[in-house]
Amino acid sequence: MVKLILASNSPRRKKIMSDLGLDFEIIPSNYDEKLETDIFSYDLIEDLATKKALDVVKRTDKNAIVLGADTVVVLHNKILGKPHTKDNAFKMLKELSGQTHSVVTSLCGINTKINRAALISTTSYVRFNELTDEMINYYVDTFNPLDKAGSYGIQELPPNYIDKYEGSFENIVGLDPDAIKKVLLQLDYKI
Repeated sequence: MVKLILASNSPRRKKIMSDLGLDFEIIPSNYDEKLETDIFSYDLIEDLATKKALDVVKRTDKNAIVLGADTVVVLHNKILGKPHTKDNAFKMLKELSGQTHSVVTSLCGINTKINRAALISTTSYVRFNELTDEMINYYVDTFNPLDKAGSYGIQELPPNYIDKYEGSFENIVGLDPDAIKKVLLQLDYKI
């Protein structure tokens, strides 16, 4: 039986995979995901997801499917990464206030047994309400925005922060279940 490996330590991605009923193990990627540019392109994000998967492929046996993923928040074609400080988180949320942005997750699966890869990107859209400084400070102080692209996790935002979203909710959280199924199907993994 081929082993399924998630190349991510994200509790959100782990939950999405578990909710699909998949039997998998976690081997986090050590790939340094520092971007050379903050200008968005699908190639850039798909390359990151692929390199994360390849990092784990190098450290696993030859009978596995490794899933690597990368999620970015994009506003006006600019990538908003993880903020690293509360000040940066505040600034990012201030930029997103009253705006519609996209959330793109690229998923790369590599089947080491048959030497095949599959890659898919999913895009969802989120429109924030106008956020006051108090609302932003409350979110930054109450939740942990530092490990999240764009400084927020949609699943934990108070109800009055979001006007609407379009597309896959789970994609915004970090991994689209339909993308997982499609990638695994292309890699001959039976769900």
